[in-house]
Amino acid sequence: MIDLVHVPADPAHPDAWTVEGTVHVSDAVDLAIHGSTDFAVDVPTTRATLSEPHRKVHRLVAVPRGSREPRTVVGRAIIGLPLVGNAHVAVVYVAVHPDWRRRGIGSTLWDAGLAIARDAGRRVVISDSSYAPEPPPGPDALESPTGSGRIPLHDDATRFALARGFTLEQVVRHSVLDLPVAESVLGPLRRDPGPDYRVHTMRDEYAAEWLDQLAVLKTRMSTDAPSAGLDLTEDPWDADRVVANAADMRSRGQGFLVAVVEHVPTRTLAAFSMVEYPLDKPAVVFQGDTLVLREHRGNGLGMLAKIAVLDALPGVRPAAERIHTWNAQENAHMLAINVALGFRQASVDAEWQRAL
Repeated sequence: MIDLVHVPADPAHPDAWTVEGTVHVSDAVDLAIHGSTDFAVDVPTTRATLSEPHRKVHRLVAVPRGSREPRTVVGRAIIGLPLVGNAHVAVVYVAVHPDWRRRGIGSTLWDAGLAIARDAGRRVVISDSSYAPEPPPGPDALESPTGSGRIPLHDDATRFALARGFTLEQVVRHSVLDLPVAESVLGPLRRDPGPDYRVHTMRDEYAAEWLDQLAVLKTRMSTDAPSAGLDLTEDPWDADRVVANAADMRSRGQGFLVAVVEHVPTRTLAAFSMVEYPLDKPAVVFQGDTLVLREHRGNGLGMLAKIAVLDALPGVRPAAERIHTWNAQENAHMLAINVALGFRQASVDAEWQRAL
């Protein structure tokens, strides 16, 4: 028998041990799929997600009946409820420790997560699952409806999602870039954008002069990035939200580096690329958003911004060894940029959706 326990944000709460327990399960799941814990977040970061300004997050853990110790946690659920854009959506993730699967724990956590989503008035649930490696085409693979990418049809996670009424909407490629990138690779990719464009970089804080323009870029990221059949709408940003985003990352124990490309004649931003990094993992960097506004595409600004980040990164994270990134498999242009920079595919994620 299993107990479900809500994870509190208050570190003084009697159930604060659940935060360490959810980290324990996440580590075990990532090790089983990816062979590392690069993606797993620590206790302070996990706790910080419970008090985000623009998203309500619920976390649950599953433990054997009567147990109240972090190392006895056998499963966890995360229910994210956007509060600005996409307020009709719940993002629900469930993971079960590999040693405890096929005992109904995942189903119990899903039922609890979906109940929270329904109570919050959400009508669409989005989730994902990870696989390494991507399977070859054939009868044992489930193809993305976008025509790009596939996942293993008979994997437990795939069976679980399909049995609960989820539809595969998109496959996302996870890639890794080993650092540092040699100038023999970067040199041939460098292009002079001409006098109309200028690059600026920022670290751990956004420059006040660009807050409104960054809000435009982040809003457009929610509509311009490929989202296949996912029921997502515009997620509006303003300057206050950009400032809050930086503060939120700092509260999670994360730093960031962003390169923006200014369109000099209009004093507006045409493109940006950013990376984030957990301060407690000096070797690990995550590629965040990269976007070129449609009206400025065709000028090499995506590559320009990404190379600007790579040039600045050694001075910010000198011990960094690898960058992880995720791209929709149908996003051929951005994938081509990443491949040219040296990113190699490591795994795939399935993006799932169902109506409530």
